[in-house]
Amino acid sequence: MTDSVEAQDDSYAAARLRLLTQEARSGPPRRAELAALTDRWLAGLAGAAAEATGATGWALLAVGGYGRGELSPRSDLDLVLLHDSERSVGAFADRLWYPVWDLGLALDHSVRTPDEARKAAADDLKVQLGLLDARHLAGDPALGSALRSTVLADWRNQAPKRLPALRELCQERAERQGELSYLLEPDLKEARGGLRDATALRAVAASWLADAPRDGLEQARTRLLDTRDALHLVTGRATDRLALQEQDQVAAALGLLDADALLRQVYEAARRISYAADVTWREVARVLKARESRPRRRLLGRGRTTPAAGVPERVPLAEGVVEQEGEAVLALAAKPDRDPVLPLRAAAAAAQAGLPLSPHAVRRLAASARPLPVPWPAEAREQLLTLLGAGESTVQVWEALEAEGLVTRLLPDWERVHCRPQRNAVHRFTVDRHLVETAVQAAGLTRRVGRPDLLLTAALLHDIGKGWPGDHSEAGEVIARDVAVRIGFSAADAETLALLVRHHLLLIDTATRRDLDDPETVRAVAATVRDTSTLELLAALTEADALATGPAAWSTWRASLLAELVGKVAGALDTGAVPEAAERESTAEEERLAIEAARTGGPVLALRAHAEAEAEGEAPHEALGVELLLAVPDRPALLALAAGVLALHRLGVRAADLRAVDPVGEGQVALLNWRVSAEYGALPEAARLRADLARAFDGTLDIEARLAEREAAYPRRRGITPPPPRVTVAPGHTSQTATVIEVRAHDAPGLLHRIGLALTATGVTVRSARISTLGANAVDAFYVVGKDGKALSPHRAAETARQLEAALR
Repeated sequence: MTDSVEAQDDSYAAARLRLLTQEARSGPPRRAELAALTDRWLAGLAGAAAEATGATGWALLAVGGYGRGELSPRSDLDLVLLHDSERSVGAFADRLWYPVWDLGLALDHSVRTPDEARKAAADDLKVQLGLLDARHLAGDPALGSALRSTVLADWRNQAPKRLPALRELCQERAERQGELSYLLEPDLKEARGGLRDATALRAVAASWLADAPRDGLEQARTRLLDTRDALHLVTGRATDRLALQEQDQVAAALGLLDADALLRQVYEAARRISYAADVTWREVARVLKARESRPRRRLLGRGRTTPAAGVPERVPLAEGVVEQEGEAVLALAAKPDRDPVLPLRAAAAAAQAGLPLSPHAVRRLAASARPLPVPWPAEAREQLLTLLGAGESTVQVWEALEAEGLVTRLLPDWERVHCRPQRNAVHRFTVDRHLVETAVQAAGLTRRVGRPDLLLTAALLHDIGKGWPGDHSEAGEVIARDVAVRIGFSAADAETLALLVRHHLLLIDTATRRDLDDPETVRAVAATVRDTSTLELLAALTEADALATGPAAWSTWRASLLAELVGKVAGALDTGAVPEAAERESTAEEERLAIEAARTGGPVLALRAHAEAEAEGEAPHEALGVELLLAVPDRPALLALAAGVLALHRLGVRAADLRAVDPVGEGQVALLNWRVSAEYGALPEAARLRADLARAFDGTLDIEARLAEREAAYPRRRGITPPPPRVTVAPGHTSQTATVIEVRAHDAPGLLHRIGLALTATGVTVRSARISTLGANAVDAFYVVGKDGKALSPHRAAETARQLEAALR
């Protein structure tokens, strides 16, 4: 008997291995064949165990994914051993489970009587969901069939109570795991739009209360299952998380071009499931509400035909569009085949009313609506702008249009950005959703601009070039101009939109990376934007873009820099002249610190919450809320030494201004005005910071050794390999008084210290710096001069950049 079981195990293991290593077999056929192979093996094990122990009145059931006949390479075997006797079946169960464990297969099992199984289902929603997919493997078929029928009947009878609980489970999981369609490392099973949600939709359908939109749903689920299969085979682990380091291999296993193509397919599948879930849960809520109100309606109506008594009330929203039962639907008299503007009118009316657009209406519009003429009629353009200006409610309506392909029919260029991933931790969304989110943010800024129509359109199109090779701003400029003409804007407006898209990063890049006191900075921006109307549009677009990107892209500090730049450029445009640079006068506190530093020969500092942070109620240690004033007799490597000490105290530098003064006529003192933030915890004491600065300047503090010790004590987790740093020289017209060296690198403790050392080694002096951190990326600009105090020659600047990049690598 034992030899026979072992032979079965060996045969199953060999057949399983052959099946999983056949590259030509994949997808649903392989999952079904693996399930059938496992069925036969387990049935043999169960029969042998029953014979050996004399067990009767039992049935072995597969539940969950295995019950559906879908086995991924590393899936658990979800099994229930049913028995109808009071006698112990422990010996029988042991003979059944141990061979499974011996082969190293994951097993989720239970041993219950039918009554125990039914009670467990009543007590635990997850158990009940698993039993809905129960499938007979071995033993008495009637035993398993009776349990499944009983559990299914209970599910349908209890649906009014169980479905709200299931929806709550789905919502909690979504909050915990996030949206699959926007995550760079998504959980294919648990995230919103994943396999768990697809299973929940099956359960809703089994309740007979509602059903999910079927179009594309099974294909979406299959795509996620195929991806998980490839992930299991690539990693050799039972994992559902699509980690960055495995995406290229998984893509290759699926025959896809690269990881981006993989993510795009995964995102499309997740969106289909998410959209189906939204529609389904709305329908469940509608049905349950109708059930609750039905007795009351009959009592109050007393047999009369009223809207409450059975005929849904229809409230007009726009021409051809009405509200019915919490959704925007088409009016009975609507004729999509004769009204090409109807899709946009229906979408705009739904968004403005804060209602979802009925999936039946969207499907009908997609099937029968006539295409819009080119250029669009004025009403079509106005309805698009009304949709974009609705704010948050725009998103669900836009998703409904996308689900049925209406967006790409209206805007063909949208196809290139649809579900396109953004491999940047700063971005929360895919390219297409980011564009819609930017329009949502821009809707709240329309009162600031004279042309809200141009602002909303630019918001929707500003990253449209990311679907094309090369610089996305340059590609987007061409596309935006074509789209503007297509949807009916005048030639002048089309040029303005093209300019906004081409230069949508101009203001934030300039504000965070350039010296705003340098007249050349203001002159360059003014020459690009040309007039105050365009400037106000670009400023609003910049803010909307940053807010839609994520928390790391917008802050009090960035807002203040943008406002300062816009104010100076507006002044230049109004007067037609840019004021020449004036020597900045020191504040009373800066003069006091400089005099004390000159007299004592050591560093003097003041550390305080910045006024803007105080005004907004931020804690002193929060990002960008701390101002550090440091005065110290000028010396070589000043930037590197000071930055190193700040790194030791876990202070990140966000902005830096360095200049030399001679307060008492006895030698120059360097004044450093920095904004810093604590990585975590409270700010260091000013006395300790000053003591360490003094030691660094007199050479008794080995910054390199201390940083190395800290790194060794708290080793960083192994993660992705960041791209190498890049150092460039800004165009010569950027500044008339200095050369601007730009550094783009992975942010890390001590980065500014290393940059300062490398710049000192090249023999240049840092006059000021703009330090910008976006997520894990540092984008810093350094205004440097030679020993003569003037800007570097082009050859010297290029050599300095090359040496700095080599040092950072």
